[in-house]
Amino acid sequence: MATELKNRYDFMLVFDVKDGNPNGDPDAGNLPRVDSETGEGLVTDVCLKRKVRNYVQLTKGTEAGYDIFIKEKAILNKEIEKAYADLSIDLSKPPVDAVDGKKRNKEGQGQGGEVQQARAKMCETYFDIRTFGAVMSTGANAGQVRGPVQITFARSVDPVVTLEHSITRMAVATEAEAEKQSGDNRTMGRKNTVPYGLYVAYGFVSPALAAQTGFSEEDLETLWTALVNMFDQDHSAARGMMATQKLIIFKHDSALGNAPSHKLFDLVKITKRPDVTVPRKFADYKLTDVAAIRSALPSGVEVIEK
Repeated sequence: MATELKNRYDFMLVFDVKDGNPNGDPDAGNLPRVDSETGEGLVTDVCLKRKVRNYVQLTKGTEAGYDIFIKEKAILNKEIEKAYADLSIDLSKPPVDAVDGKKRNKEGQGQGGEVQQARAKMCETYFDIRTFGAVMSTGANAGQVRGPVQITFARSVDPVVTLEHSITRMAVATEAEAEKQSGDNRTMGRKNTVPYGLYVAYGFVSPALAAQTGFSEEDLETLWTALVNMFDQDHSAARGMMATQKLIIFKHDSALGNAPSHKLFDLVKITKRPDVTVPRKFADYKLTDVAAIRSALPSGVEVIEK
């Protein structure tokens, strides 16, 4: 039995990368994303949510209600049509109830009760829909869902340096390439990295929106676990060493919240240690101690560190 979410949460995700590319920019030759004005590194919310999805799919993929909608090679309209099939709604037949419109949802023109049923079914089936939301008005129309969990872009604490490394491969892909190499089968490539970067992303959990999607306390615990462990299941040569260093959660004792989120985030200071010129590890930074954060919290808010 799912437990209803009744509290608002705000959270800070602090993670780092060493000798890797945390989020390549396809518009810039897959170089690490950087704010061109400040030099600070960026990681998109889409990238972070992808890692959450992958972790949940890996650890809970066989459990009912924890399927992932946005996954590799998924055909989204087929997933939406399956929800209608599970509800015994034949998209090829005209609707029985006039409130559902003149046409079925196959062409994206359905309205009313059937769309709401399909929307609820999708939320029930897919963890990422009831968490992050989804647009399901393509093809077979299941409406749109605004997710209770929203995450910002992550931004590095200090400017990052992006490096390009030349690499060689002691082989070629085709015979034609081998002939062009005149006996030397080496081919050249490039790899892009950040030597070190400490990034911070902010997140928000709305119980009002959770009530609409069915996002529960159990789902919230799954989210916390994913945010803490997702990089450990996502290692690759391109990403170097990535790890969640801190997950700081502010729990409000009400649904609407007891303090502005930005005021709570301001209680957490991340500064470079005075004896460090060029940071290359998490220990080169100092974070506000949780005890100090707790002593400065407004009434009705508690802090949780993971």
